This record gives sequence, structure tokens and C-alpha cells, in this order.
Amino acid sequence: MNTRIQRNADQVSQALEARTRIAITLGDPNGIGPEVVLKSLFDPLLKKRVEPILVGSMKVLEIHAKILGRRLPPIVDGLTRDLPTFGVRIIDTLSQNYDVRVELGKVTSKAGGMAMKSVDEGIRLVMDKQVAGLVTAPISKLAIAKAGYNFPGHTDYIAQKTGVNQQVMMMVSDEMRISLMTDHIPIRQVSDQITINKLIAKLKQINRSLIRDFGILRPKIAVLGLNPHAGEGGVLGDEEKNAIIKAIQEAGNRGVIALGPFPADAFFGNKMYCGYDAIMAMYHDQGLIPFKTLSFGSGVNFTAGLPIVRTSPDHGTAFDIAGRNEANEGSMIQAIHLATSIAHQRDTNQR
Repeated sequence: MNTRIQRNADQVSQALEARTRIAITLGDPNGIGPEVVLKSLFDPLLKKRVEPILVGSMKVLEIHAKILGRRLPPIVDGLTRDLPTFGVRIIDTLSQNYDVRVELGKVTSKAGGMAMKSVDEGIRLVMDKQVAGLVTAPISKLAIAKAGYNFPGHTDYIAQKTGVNQQVMMMVSDEMRISLMTDHIPIRQVSDQITINKLIAKLKQINRSLIRDFGILRPKIAVLGLNPHAGEGGVLGDEEKNAIIKAIQEAGNRGVIALGPFPADAFFGNKMYCGYDAIMAMYHDQGLIPFKTLSFGSGVNFTAGLPIVRTSPDHGTAFDIAGRNEANEGSMIQAIHLATSIAHQRDTNQR
């Protein structure tokens, strides 16, 4: 063989061996999860950096590929068999005789059960250190409830499975990182959850994650107020003066650089977020509406505070466009890249 060709082949082989193994669940089979996973596998940079370990049903992947008119890359079942160049591994979570049904756009208990079976296997892989991180495609909260899983979503389920009592949902994009004081709870319950101790605990957790997972030595965190105009000195609500301000001060005494509370409208309207490493919003929509307005299609949901690296795209199952080849894979690609980067950062910290 020509020496130059052999050298190039050796370089490709070395690059493939250096790729980071990341487990990727397929999500709800009736939604866009399998579609965005399949599309992401052809991203050139991802091919170089990541060895994807798909977790879910091979039949589901084949069905979606056929519906979309897309070819599958070379796929190998399991972690030990030889892998073709730029091939993809899959851990098939269903038996060969399992009755796989894909009912695009429908919420079914069967789909919810299949989705959570892949989540369980993904957790096992990363806890056993067979992969460096876990990326979860979207699931339907209603579908998993129909399947008997009494959890509001991935995050709480994964936290329980990994032995964590408290975690922080952090939305990450090139523009900002937004964490939530409260996430999937009704608005009427938000105020009751905003206590000094809970705020301090979340701020400390965000601070640790920024250092450990993003390599920021002295993070600066902006804290939003709950009420309009951050309470206007108590005229429009007293959560700020009774809890948020005191928590910011106490967190500062513990080495956390947190500033605020800022009125949310002015904070985002004046682009103040550009001056902070992270933002703590008080409730789901306060943080996610501006985040998705600025970052939709490229944002990532990262769960801070877990012993494992876990990310997911910033969108849901999108049942309304499932099977139409309209789903944008950008957020899934970014979720895989972020999981890889955080895994490397944690590995660097441990050396």
C-alpha cells in the first residue's frame, strides 16, 4: 500500500479510537426523537469527536428511517463487536420478538414504556462507566404516566435512579446559561418553594457545576426576582426581601458570587445576561421563554448536580410534525457535543 495512504488510514483509525462514547436514547418512538437522533449521526464534527451508542429499539430506528427516506449508517449491536469506519453502535432494549409499534403523533402507554426502558439502560451504561455521558431524546410526560411512571419527566427520574435528592435544570446555549429555582410545578406553588435555604442550596449547586463542568474558576450568577420589578421594595410582593435578597447575601458569605434580584423584563430586554456566567430564574417560563426565544434549535438542557453527565435537546416530542422530515436536529447535535465537552472537563478535573 502507498505509504501516504497507509499513514492517512492510521490517522483515521487513531482518531476513531479517541472518540468519546456517548449513550443516546431514542425517546418516544411516536415523536421526533428517533428522527433527530438519526439526522445527528451524519454531522461531520460529531463523527470525529463522538462514538454514538444508541439505546432503544433497532426496529424503531429502521421504521423511522424508512418513513423519512433516509439511509442508516453502519450499525453494530453491542459494545464489543468490531465497528466499521464511522459506524454506530446500538444497545437494543427490546427482544427480537417484541411487538414494536410506531404510531406517529399518538400518546400511548406502549411508547412511554419503550422510551423509559431505553432511559433505564442508558443510566446503567453511564453508571457502569461504559460510556462517558447520556443524551436523552424527548419523551412524553403523559405517555410515561400511562406506562406507570409517576415522574414529571426525565430529570426527576434520572435523579432518583442516580441517588440524588436535588438537581438543577440548566439550559445552555452560546448566549446564556439559565438555571431554574423551580421547574415543573404549577405557578401557584412557586412562591411556597422559594425559601432562603432552598435558594442557597441551588446557588451553591449552580456555582459548583460552573466550576466543575464548564471550567469557570470564579462564576458570576445573576438572580432574577419573582415579582414584577423584583417586588418594588415589597409593594408588589415580599418574596424578594424575605427570601431572595437574604439568600444572595448568605450565598456570598459562602463564596458564591450572586447578584440581584433583577427584574426579569429589564434583565433580558437590556441584554444584561451577557455579563453573567449563569442566571437563576424563579420559575419555568420566566427562564425558558427568553431562552428559547434566543436559542431555540440550538439550546441544550443539562442536568447539573448529577453524578453522571446528562443532556437533552431543548424541545419536546413534537408529535404534530413526527414523521414529516421537518424536525431540526440542531439541538440534539449540540446536546451530544455538550455532553462530550462536560465529560472531558470532569475527566480533566480528576487528573
